[in-house]
Amino acid sequence: MTVISLKSAPVREGLTLPYAEAGYPGGTPVVFVHGLADSWWSFEPLLRRLPPSLHGYAPTQRGHGDADRPADGYTPEDFAADLVAFLDAVDIDRALLVGASTGGVPARIVAGSHPDRISGLVLIGAPGTLTDKPTVTGLRESVQGLTDPVPRAFIEEFMSAMLARPVARGLIETMIDESLKLPAYVWKETLRGLLEADLPVTLAGILVPTLVIWGDQDDFLPRGDQQTILDAIHGARLLTYEDVGHVVHWEQPERVVTDIAAFAETIEHPGAPDRSH
Repeated sequence: MTVISLKSAPVREGLTLPYAEAGYPGGTPVVFVHGLADSWWSFEPLLRRLPPSLHGYAPTQRGHGDADRPADGYTPEDFAADLVAFLDAVDIDRALLVGASTGGVPARIVAGSHPDRISGLVLIGAPGTLTDKPTVTGLRESVQGLTDPVPRAFIEEFMSAMLARPVARGLIETMIDESLKLPAYVWKETLRGLLEADLPVTLAGILVPTLVIWGDQDDFLPRGDQQTILDAIHGARLLTYEDVGHVVHWEQPERVVTDIAAFAETIEHPGAPDRSH
């Protein structure tokens, strides 16, 4: 297993982001971007399985986990700006971005706005849009009613809806504890920022190689949502994981790492055969 180091990066005045780093110095830089209520821990199953060809970084976003919690600034554009500042802070000239769930939104904003800094984009269970989805409507109503301390039962229900098959109980307990660190206002402001953003617009202008990974038992995002992404990003390719839910990288970490490594190889060596599956 790859050793994971925990570090922190001051990205701007008053905002320091903890991050996990793993892998070999000469590996392709891969920056993992988590979604609502998660932290770097969401990618622990991937970081400890990284092959020598990859060097991983997983920052915790503002307001989440043990990161600083500004009073405001929770739109996708704010998270995207933090991500660029993170690349600068840890001295990454160019990286492969991997955005999971709603973390795919700031990741693709950066991919579209800073193509000189991004070698490729992987979207894992990322939304094309969040409109007209009953599960999202229900989540919005629940989040609007949250007060501190956020009830553990709410977190447990939120998390159980993401999975189609069992994963390690230790991971689930860790992620519940990480989600409980979010104050109610961070839940509300982050979700409000996502719902008020024009998500299809965030798919425009992306020219970097893009891989879309989606579990066909995802109760949040239907197959049509992924088609929205594929139609918007020229040359984007879809890998469908059968019998897998929303959080693909928790249920199938070995396969996700293998597919990311194969995708990175095609970017580094365009003539190489694509071994992702």
